[in-house]
Amino acid sequence: MEKEASSKLEWRINVPEGTSKRLEPESGLVGKIWLGLKGSMGGLISKVWRVLEKVWNLGVADPRKVIHCIKVGLALSTVSLLYYMRPLYDDFGGNAMWAVMTVVVVFEYTVGATLSKCINRATGTFLAGALGVGIHWVADQSGDKMKPIILGISVFLFASAATFSRFIPAVKARFDYGAMIFILTFSFISVSGFRVVELFELAQQRLSTIGIGTSLCILVTMLFCPIWAGCELHLLIYQNMEKLADSLDGCVVEYFEDNGKLNTSEEDLSKKVQGYKCVLNSKATEESMANFAKWEPTHGRFNFRHPWKQYLKIGASLRNCAYYIETLNSSISSEIQAQAPPCITKHLGDKCLRVSSYSTNVLKELALTIKKMKKSSRIDFRVAEMNFAVQELQDALKSLPSQLIMSSLSTVEESTEAQAVPTETADVAPVIMVLPLVTVVSLLAEIAARIGEVVDAVEELANVAEFKPAKDRKRRQNQPNNKLISDNLNRQTISRTNPQV
Repeated sequence: MEKEASSKLEWRINVPEGTSKRLEPESGLVGKIWLGLKGSMGGLISKVWRVLEKVWNLGVADPRKVIHCIKVGLALSTVSLLYYMRPLYDDFGGNAMWAVMTVVVVFEYTVGATLSKCINRATGTFLAGALGVGIHWVADQSGDKMKPIILGISVFLFASAATFSRFIPAVKARFDYGAMIFILTFSFISVSGFRVVELFELAQQRLSTIGIGTSLCILVTMLFCPIWAGCELHLLIYQNMEKLADSLDGCVVEYFEDNGKLNTSEEDLSKKVQGYKCVLNSKATEESMANFAKWEPTHGRFNFRHPWKQYLKIGASLRNCAYYIETLNSSISSEIQAQAPPCITKHLGDKCLRVSSYSTNVLKELALTIKKMKKSSRIDFRVAEMNFAVQELQDALKSLPSQLIMSSLSTVEESTEAQAVPTETADVAPVIMVLPLVTVVSLLAEIAARIGEVVDAVEELANVAEFKPAKDRKRRQNQPNNKLISDNLNRQTISRTNPQV
């Protein structure tokens, strides 16, 4: 009876929620091992699940990457038939592996990159093969003693010359891969030809298998959901302009605490402000895309001789503007920030917001021009608005000394101990406090000047690429506004030259 009672006894503890919890006895060694394995398996499964979730999100964000993987698999499966089918294997033998290696090496994400590698590989292989066979024939005619000497000297000379050509900027930009293939193929043929009797047949088979691999890559990448490097570059420039416009507007709005203007949260505003970093980091991508786009044939709205170099000029102009926005953001985010008097902040703040708004409108109008490949009928009006706002801001900055004097006098009058405060201190303090605001004003004027350079670069692209002209009706609607702005600028110039008027 006592044993039965003790076996039914259980220990419980009270928890803060007002309930009791049963105490379980400690498990043995087997139980501890099982719990450890269970925890390890659970952690492994959760890590694998997180990796699969990231892979899924990556594919959903850009389905073209999934399509590219499918195209690579299709090309490799097709070229593998040279091994799987007996008649084809009898014709090519072990050299069929060169076709598989060609597909693995030259198949790239964009059509331009694939064409670049295919043409470089085919050209380098053909030139090196022809030259290697010729050198081998000359070496055979020279006798057995001179043959290894001639082959060794030829490998040294041609490999050295091809390697030096890779340091030439023009060759490195477009033919670096072809020069490397030339060195590899020529050295391989020269070395193997010393022991192989049927050298010409060997070179012919390898050239044919490489031709099959490159042709298959070109067909697959161009016929099945092609991804054009030119379109990617065009889209990148458009997106950079949009990000730069949002970043500029966000910086100024954040400084003057006018967050209601964008109707966005602080997190969204911070993301927009950091958009200029994408512009600063896009130089290498732009150059590689422009290089690959030159290899692509006519597609969509882009001709074979499309001025891709002009996109690089636009990108450089955008980065110049982004550098100033980065400086502006650093100045705004500085921990040592003096607060300017409210009257001066109001005096310059409204005009800074106008400059930012009009500059943003110019960038977005240019982005729309790039996107539609159509000349804008409103760009002159937008630029005139921006220049007029910059002129107003500079005039307000010139009148700042009088504002400082009024602020200093009001500070002295409101002080109850005016006699104990020296006059120089009362005059100097507002100047120190207003310096950060003056820095912001100067940077905004410089940003507007850099945006003018972007406008010139886009107009040059529109003329060279023959963008569609703007409609005359919209241009006539904007003419009175442009005339009004120019008249206002003329009046301000006359009033500054003749102050008595």
